Amino acid sequence: MTKVTGWARVRRWAKRILLGLLALLVLLVVVGAIYEALGRKNAAANYPPPGKLVDIGGRKMHIDCRGTGSPTVVFESGLGTGGTIDWTLVHDRIATFTRACAYDRAGIMWSDAKDTPQRASAVADDLHALLKEAGITDPLILVGHSIGGPYTRTYVGKYGEQVAGLVMVDASHPDQVARLGKAVKVDAHPGQAGWIMHTATALSWTGIVRFAMANAGQGKLPKDAAARMAAYASKSVYGATSELDGFDLTMDDARAVKSFGNRPLIVLTAMAPFKPAELKGLSLKASDGARFKQEWKALNAEQAALSTRGRQQVVGDAGHYIQIDRPDVVIAAVREVVGEVRADAQAAAKK
Repeated sequence: MTKVTGWARVRRWAKRILLGLLALLVLLVVVGAIYEALGRKNAAANYPPPGKLVDIGGRKMHIDCRGTGSPTVVFESGLGTGGTIDWTLVHDRIATFTRACAYDRAGIMWSDAKDTPQRASAVADDLHALLKEAGITDPLILVGHSIGGPYTRTYVGKYGEQVAGLVMVDASHPDQVARLGKAVKVDAHPGQAGWIMHTATALSWTGIVRFAMANAGQGKLPKDAAARMAAYASKSVYGATSELDGFDLTMDDARAVKSFGNRPLIVLTAMAPFKPAELKGLSLKASDGARFKQEWKALNAEQAALSTRGRQQVVGDAGHYIQIDRPDVVIAAVREVVGEVRADAQAAAKK
């Protein structure tokens, strides 16, 4: 009888502990949801869009144009949640010598999300509609970082009549997954992080994404810029996940564009050696990392050859985000291409 009574007490206490833990979990979820709701409200109040929202047919996209002059520089950010924020250190300085426009793709920062699949051809269609509705009709210089490279490459294939020049900032190559995997026996497909992105998207309403980004540190970005990005991260993760899902189709779209003609083109290639933590994250030895970088350099050289006036510039002291590690290099490259485009226009006017 005593033994039975003892087990009954244990079961009762176990039940109470489990109920307590469940109640605590529910409380945390409720608090997190409130934290997220307040965060989104505060983001809208404290960090309104710096540019303007343009209706492209049922949804709005954010574009932030600064400065004056032609050609117009259009920044295409990489895969992630930063959008326009990624160009913080170069935007204003480029705007001192020509008009410079950064924009947010669907579901990123201040741009509305969309339900249709995202891939390079769809990104090109959105950008074309945005520029048209924003009244930007002068020649363009497209500046694409990372996956922004395939996006701009695809844009040239679909709407190239307005594109006068390009700058590729450590841009992705359509064949990089196979080529890098062969060079160092590593899975270089970003889709391996897909489950993380989908989980973050599914749980964004709980405040987990906002909390993680708020405590992630700002790196080399100014404090205000980092705060803006963190404020909208739980929203932007949806757009970033959609782009990640369309990665393979994006590479197919870009691969179909074989030439940039004779447009001025500068390909900036980040060649700073991998840091120990980066090597560990990729499960690579230092020698593997060196081979990885050399193959990346070769891939970038091939992209420079897309134009008869293309050249590659190696940036030995910058990581993937050259526009953050070495903004002066990006600014100088854009200035050079702007100068060439203007010289082309003057030569054409004299004929």
